[in-house]
Amino acid sequence: MARTASTMLPLGTPLPDFALPDVTTGQVVTPATFSDRQALVVMFICRHCPFVKHVQAELARLGQDYEKASVGIVAISSNDAQAYPDDAPASLRTMATELGFRFPVLFDETQAVAQTFTAACTPDFFLFGPARTLVYRGQLDSSRPGNAEPVTGEDLRAALDATLAGRPVPEEQRPSIGCNIKWRPGQEPDYYRH
Repeated sequence: MARTASTMLPLGTPLPDFALPDVTTGQVVTPATFSDRQALVVMFICRHCPFVKHVQAELARLGQDYEKASVGIVAISSNDAQAYPDDAPASLRTMATELGFRFPVLFDETQAVAQTFTAACTPDFFLFGPARTLVYRGQLDSSRPGNAEPVTGEDLRAALDATLAGRPVPEEQRPSIGCNIKWRPGQEPDYYRH
């Protein structure tokens, strides 16, 4: 299992645009879908990655816990579904249903959206505040497969709670660690090459 870290997109970066289909409803979701929300969480996930499997129950809890708050949450899978069929839309739909996700799961077939976010791993988290500029990016919490730390979502939850309360999010943030995004041949972006 390859360990890849977040690129840590600069804080203050404006929310990149996207228009992607929800794997469950087929409806196209864009940032405007969440225009009435104070905060927007964009997470890059997939189905097969052990790092995502390690936190997937917490992702479902996050959706439940913030469902009535002024928070939009959207998950995006950008992996090459030909090479990784577990990450194809039908499989993602099953995942969303089985886990009871209360947020849309989108499929980024061209991988262009992952590139505009400089997403590098699964899971990778981005939080945008009321002005739709980046206030948090990085890890869900310090738990990783095999490190015995409990999965609590504390880092992302603390950033969300600060944003909802109108407080600044501390700038000391730790990168997420996960499997690398599975780029299609020839699609690997410059920022990702080591």
